[in-house]
Amino acid sequence: MKLTAHSENAVDVVYLWVDGNDSHWRSKRDAASQRASLQDQKDLALYGDVEGRYRDNEELRFSLRALTQFFPDHGHVYIVTDQQVPTWLASSKGVSIVDHCDLIPQTDLPTFDSSHIESYIHRIPGLSERFFYLNDDVFFGAPVNLDDWFSPTGVFVTWSDDAWVSNEPMRRDATSLENACRLSAQWLSGNQGAAMDPAYTHTSRTFAHSPRPLRKSLLWSLEQIAPEMFARVRSTVFRSWDCPTIVSDFVLRWALAHGMAQVRDYRHAYVSMGDRDAGAQLKHLARTFGQLDFFCVNDTTDNARADDPRLAHVKRVLQALLPVISPFEISTQGLETPQHLALAVQ
Repeated sequence: MKLTAHSENAVDVVYLWVDGNDSHWRSKRDAASQRASLQDQKDLALYGDVEGRYRDNEELRFSLRALTQFFPDHGHVYIVTDQQVPTWLASSKGVSIVDHCDLIPQTDLPTFDSSHIESYIHRIPGLSERFFYLNDDVFFGAPVNLDDWFSPTGVFVTWSDDAWVSNEPMRRDATSLENACRLSAQWLSGNQGAAMDPAYTHTSRTFAHSPRPLRKSLLWSLEQIAPEMFARVRSTVFRSWDCPTIVSDFVLRWALAHGMAQVRDYRHAYVSMGDRDAGAQLKHLARTFGQLDFFCVNDTTDNARADDPRLAHVKRVLQALLPVISPFEISTQGLETPQHLALAVQ
């Protein structure tokens, strides 16, 4: 892993990425699954170990194109992964591969839970104080004005369009984000929340799948303030229903509770490839592209095979919307040529 120097105002970008098609990685996942106890298997979160959670449909390639187009003045790019490198990734002083073993104690590896992995991202050596964290299926969709994402002392967050989360304990049949909302409410309403901003009111909604503007110092502080929350999410091999994400929920709600975050509305779109109307969602994305601050093309709820024609269609749509290769790519090998893309966005 390369160490980088930063200007005071640099804003780095951190991605989590995995290639679930890699045979070596699959062998590691299969071995971990076989070692898991019966209780571990019962504790799996909803969609916690489906193929879609690990599938690589080259979304990262297109997210980096969007980053180049809409945030050309970004800082260093870090790709956090497990002994893998995208085949198309060009060697560049602007990007570093960060292996899990560079961040996570060897005794806790391997882990296949992104919630576990992302709890360490602020430990990346050389990372800028302000940074964006993105999953590889999240894309900027409009020119980035940093004042729209970072306040002088904090960050801006936005709610998803999903239904409100019911006010009850965490549930085995709930999504990770729903349970994360419930866990955060439980923590913030307990003794630990005594020092909250008195103006804070818990909102039973999940946060949008967006680029996450974060501050390294905030994450370091919360490791000290809420060590049990970090220990809980770092105890997993596969995603567990009762150990939901904290970086994409608790951290943001704590910041809201203490006046370090504010809610802001962004124009955004969410495509779920596991939905029956995924085709219509893709058409809506194509129609509104260029009018969105960000969008997400998520496929973590299905067990579709890598050769599923729906995935090829997604790639064609992304290629049509983001045809200009980025400095991070070796070539466009394997992608459709422009003359084959006209029907993809109709």
